[in-house]
Amino acid sequence: MARYTCLFTVAAPVKSLPSLLSKTLESCNLDVIYDTGDYMMAREIPGHVSYAKLVTVEVLIDKTTASDAGIRMNFVVKNEELPLQVENHCRKIFDLVNQAVIENDHWQLIESVSG
Repeated sequence: MARYTCLFTVAAPVKSLPSLLSKTLESCNLDVIYDTGDYMMAREIPGHVSYAKLVTVEVLIDKTTASDAGIRMNFVVKNEELPLQVENHCRKIFDLVNQAVIENDHWQLIESVSG
């Protein structure tokens, strides 16, 4: 199973973060399938790759310390594909999501840590 993680801290209005995050994930061809306000799950739209390669993105939003000056989000990008090559489908989607979060004009990126 391929699995990539990243932690972002962004400055954005707390109330509008879920909709901004949803639009960011949708811009990466991901469909938000679950949203509780502090947890969001999005899945790659089927049809372009095999079922085992379909990517799921989970986002945990740390609401305990969230303020307009800084909100921490933990991203987990994963699929059932074995990461036998460095350049696999899951890694490509992970890079796409990272780039979308970093380049988003609706918030200010404070910190980014990949794991």
